[in-house]
Amino acid sequence: MSPLNLMQRARLWAGVATLALLTACAHPIGIGPLDTPVRAEASLSPKKAAYVMTDADRAREVTTPGGGGDKVSYFPYRDLEKSIRDALRAVYSDVFVVPNADPATLQALGATVVFTPVITTQSASPSLFTWPPTEFTIDLTCDVTDASAQRLTQLKVQARGTAEFAEFKSDFGLAGRRAATRLSEELKQAILAQPALR
Repeated sequence: MSPLNLMQRARLWAGVATLALLTACAHPIGIGPLDTPVRAEASLSPKKAAYVMTDADRAREVTTPGGGGDKVSYFPYRDLEKSIRDALRAVYSDVFVVPNADPATLQALGATVVFTPVITTQSASPSLFTWPPTEFTIDLTCDVTDASAQRLTQLKVQARGTAEFAEFKSDFGLAGRRAATRLSEELKQAILAQPALR
């Protein structure tokens, strides 16, 4: 085999390896909310609310589709914790986070309602040439209990965000951030619609 053929083959394999690496990687984005509900002190419930979130939850990374056959990666619990916390703060006078729903701890803290969130996400983009997602959906399910672990209700909230390529600039998670903003307001309204939670 001539040296020229060897060089051509080497370049071909280098190109294939580079392409494989590029397509295998997921682009990191953030999906934290742009805004969250206003806290109106005069209308807050006097109840103390807790939400359950562990460090393992915050460290959980998720990969979903972007555009152009690429994928995006993010940390849904870490990024959406502010959406959840601020939705609760817009309803309750006192809100705190706990690593588990241990009844003794919750009773000692005076919690009367406890929210345990489960988050799932989806993303997509019809673009063949750009990777940021133009559509993003967040599904949030919250089991709500009292401090003794007696179930009060289950809340289910879905929020969707969209963004066009011209809007991205450097905020490649914009569709997700818009969904996170809606999620916070939707969760607040879902709580307010349940008199037993007030």
